[in-house]
Amino acid sequence: MDFRRSRALVPVLEVLPEAGSTNDVLSARAGDLPDLSVLVTDNQTGGRGRLGRAWVTPPGRALAISVLLKPIGLPPASFGWFPLLTGLAMSRALGRFVPGGVQVKWPNDVLIGGDKVCGILAELLPGMSGLVIGAGVNLTQTREELPTETSTSLLLAGATSVEPDDILSAYLIELSTVYREFLAAGGDPVRSALRDEVVEACHTIGRSVRVQLPSGDDLLGTAVGIDDDGRLIVDSDAGRTAVAAGDVTHLRY
Repeated sequence: MDFRRSRALVPVLEVLPEAGSTNDVLSARAGDLPDLSVLVTDNQTGGRGRLGRAWVTPPGRALAISVLLKPIGLPPASFGWFPLLTGLAMSRALGRFVPGGVQVKWPNDVLIGGDKVCGILAELLPGMSGLVIGAGVNLTQTREELPTETSTSLLLAGATSVEPDDILSAYLIELSTVYREFLAAGGDPVRSALRDEVVEACHTIGRSVRVQLPSGDDLLGTAVGIDDDGRLIVDSDAGRTAVAAGDVTHLRY
C-alpha cells in the first residue's frame, strides 16, 4: 500500500503491516506527533468498536484508520461532536464511490442501503489533550466474510473504486474540511452549520428506533432530531428523551 495521494494530505502517515489496534498504537505515540497524524493498516488483529465489541476482518480486506486530533483551545464540551463529524466526513468520502448514496446511523455508523460499511470509535487522550478517531472500512469482503447479516463492503455495494489510497485520501480530505470548519467556529456546531449537515446526513432521523441505553433499558420511539450537544432526540410514549449514548437499532416496520 503506497498511499501516495493520502501522504500529501497530512503531516504524518504511517502504514503498519499489522496492528493489534491502530487506536492503541496512535494513542501511545500521540505526545510526539502533530495534529492530523494518521496510522493505517489492512491487517488489524485486535480492533474494537463501540460498547467494547470486537472488530476483526480478514487481512487485506478492510482498512483500519486512526487519526490524531489535537484541537487546541477548543472547549472540552465540544469534543462530543467529533464522532458525529467523523461519520459525516466518512459518508461524504464513500459517497464519491458508491452509486445511490451513503447514510449515517446515529452517532457514527456509516451505512450503504441500510447495511454497515464503516464503524467509528473516538477515544479521548489523557487530560483531554486530544482524541484518536478510529475508523474501520470494509473494502472487499465477500458476503461470507462479513461479521453480520447487516454488514456490507464497498465491493458488494458496487463502489467505483475499492483501492485503499482512493478511499483514505477521500476520507482525509473530508475529515480535514469539517475539522477546520469546526475549529474556525470555536467548536460551535450551530455557527459552523455542521449540526444541520450532520442532521441531513443522519439516516436515523424520522425512523422508528430502539435504543439500548447504558442502564440496560430499551427506549422505543421515533428519532426526531439531534440537539446542539449532539444528542439524539427520541419521541416515545414517555415524552421526548435526549440520548447521549446508546446502541441504536433501526426498526423495519
